[in-house]
Amino acid sequence: MGIEMKIEGMDEIGRMLNDLEEHAQGIGAQGLYDGAHVMSEEIQTQARSIKTSAFRYAKGSRTRNPSPEERDIITGAGAGIAKFDKNGSEIQTSVGYSGSGYVMAAWGKMVPVAKIANAINSGTSFMPKQPFIRKAATKGKARAEAAIVKTIEEGYNKLIK
Repeated sequence: MGIEMKIEGMDEIGRMLNDLEEHAQGIGAQGLYDGAHVMSEEIQTQARSIKTSAFRYAKGSRTRNPSPEERDIITGAGAGIAKFDKNGSEIQTSVGYSGSGYVMAAWGKMVPVAKIANAINSGTSFMPKQPFIRKAATKGKARAEAAIVKTIEEGYNKLIK
């Protein structure tokens, strides 16, 4: 004697899987945006901790710290989130100062905000490095990943229910 088994609701499961496929990239992009926002905030936090001193020209072999005005430029401009690059099932972006525009520097020239941020972060021949972006990446990585996972899980849970 055999046991008869029947599965019901396959249409509903099929619709749910189609919805997941249809919305996966959007949910992933929202998660990535939330994680990038966390990293942007962490970069701002680390930028506020940059050591400064009054502006002076570095003559000879003397070095100088960034001026408070230079720090204010990068904290005021804020680290932005680049346009998302969607390539098949991959979505990527970057967080930083590359599209932050130009400002009048203390020495009287228009300079890209990214150039000031890079000079402070990586150092120059006259300015010691203060790697605030690396510190932000190290300190913010776990929180950014958690934000991405949380957003994606919430998005999928909404679709499933």
